[in-house]
Amino acid sequence: MPQEFLPPEQWFATLPTAYLSAFGLITDESGNVLIVDPNYREHWTLPGGVVEDGEAPHLACEREVAEEVGLRLTPGPLLAVHWSAPQGVRPKPFLAFVFDCGTVGPATEITLQAEELDGYAFVEPEKAARLLFPPFVPRLGAALEARRTGSAAYVM
Repeated sequence: MPQEFLPPEQWFATLPTAYLSAFGLITDESGNVLIVDPNYREHWTLPGGVVEDGEAPHLACEREVAEEVGLRLTPGPLLAVHWSAPQGVRPKPFLAFVFDCGTVGPATEITLQAEELDGYAFVEPEKAARLLFPPFVPRLGAALEARRTGSAAYVM
C-alpha cells in the first residue's frame, strides 16, 4: 500500500519554528569589541537584532548594524550560531547568528539609534563579557574564537 503524504501546506505547518536574530562582531584596531547599551534592558549587547519575516540573517545583520550604530558594513563570514531553548514567555527557541563585520579605524563615526540605545563603547573582550547579558557571553567568546581560527562555532 503506498504511503500517503500530507499536502505541502499542511506538512510545512507541522514543522518546528524558531525566532531568529543577527548580530555583528565589530572591533577596533586594538581588538576592542563594539557593544551597545539598549534602553529597554539592563545589559549591553552586540549591535544587531531580530530577523524580520522572510529576511536572510546576514541581511538582517547588515540592516541592524546600520540602524543601531550608523555603520554601512557588509557582513563577512558567519562566526557563531547560538541556540537558546524556549523559556518563560518565549515558547520557541531562539537562534542568534553572529557575523564578522570587521575592524574599524579610529576615525569611524558611530551614530546611535536614539530610540533604542543609550550608549556604545569599544571595550576589551573581558570587559564586554562582564557587561553583556550573561547568557550572551558564550556567543561573544565563540565569535572571537571563530574569527581567530576561521571555523564557525555552534553555541548552546
